[in-house]
Amino acid sequence: MRKLTIASAQLGPLNKSDSRAAATKRLVELLREAHGMGAKFVVFPELAFTTFFPRWWMEDQAEVDRRYFEREMPGPDTRPLFDEARKLGIGFYIGYAELTPDSHRFNAAILVGPDGRLVGKYRKVHLPGHADHKPQAAFQHLEKKYFEVGNLGFRVWRFMDAITGMLICNDRRWPEAFRVLALQGAEIVALGFNTPTENLHYPEPPALRVHHHLIMAQSMAFQNATWLVETAKCGFEDGFRMFGHSVIVAPTGEIVAKSQTEEDEVIAYNADIDMASNLKRTMFNFAAHRRPEHYRLIVERVGAEVTPAEEGT
Repeated sequence: MRKLTIASAQLGPLNKSDSRAAATKRLVELLREAHGMGAKFVVFPELAFTTFFPRWWMEDQAEVDRRYFEREMPGPDTRPLFDEARKLGIGFYIGYAELTPDSHRFNAAILVGPDGRLVGKYRKVHLPGHADHKPQAAFQHLEKKYFEVGNLGFRVWRFMDAITGMLICNDRRWPEAFRVLALQGAEIVALGFNTPTENLHYPEPPALRVHHHLIMAQSMAFQNATWLVETAKCGFEDGFRMFGHSVIVAPTGEIVAKSQTEEDEVIAYNADIDMASNLKRTMFNFAAHRRPEHYRLIVERVGAEVTPAEEGT
């Protein structure tokens, strides 16, 4: 039996006035708390070092780059987290805004081994929101303005004696992302998120948004026979609320741990990684039961179209 104690290190609000160094100090404290709970793998949130800046329309890209993007990871302000993780022997996932040497910008996440070595990188594929200015909106969701669509695809890595994949926030709403990871044998999926309590595009009660978040986590974990760790950055950031409900979900679809606040909080669970591989051999034995010859429409068509049924069918 392969056991791995995994933790979700939820982060409360980060405001415009909060520095990277201040954010990193809080992340280090969460890491130490997770270590005290026996965790060997910690999942931090999306865009963990800054406020969720895509809520604002900003025209000075150089200023945006300076305040919110990372040219190197770790950098001078973020290195203490990496040093502490190496000292404690903990691997982790963390999200940040990446500025590449050739001036491309991505919403990115990395896996870091317990020895401090970079194991893998993922760049967010499913960017939500819009790129145009909506000055009349209560807030904006401008990921399509500030980030490019990720170009690394959906990959897995042998990590902490488990096969691990990464996703970010809105990816959790798209079953194709999980299935591509599962087809590569993923046993753990790590995912950080920043999700507004209010829906920008249409009226939706906050409780319904949380309901959708939880049922998606349960269904994606179960249908792909994988452990799923989803970690929020949440609370009121400069007056704009994001919900918490960080979760650890078993391959059975059962929520085994969930956060209770919208502040800095660690939850942990001693996961049986073999539970994932056992389900992959039985109920979700892809090799035995999948029929990809009938799924071509999934990759051939982007938008929904009504296809009339043939006569006699």
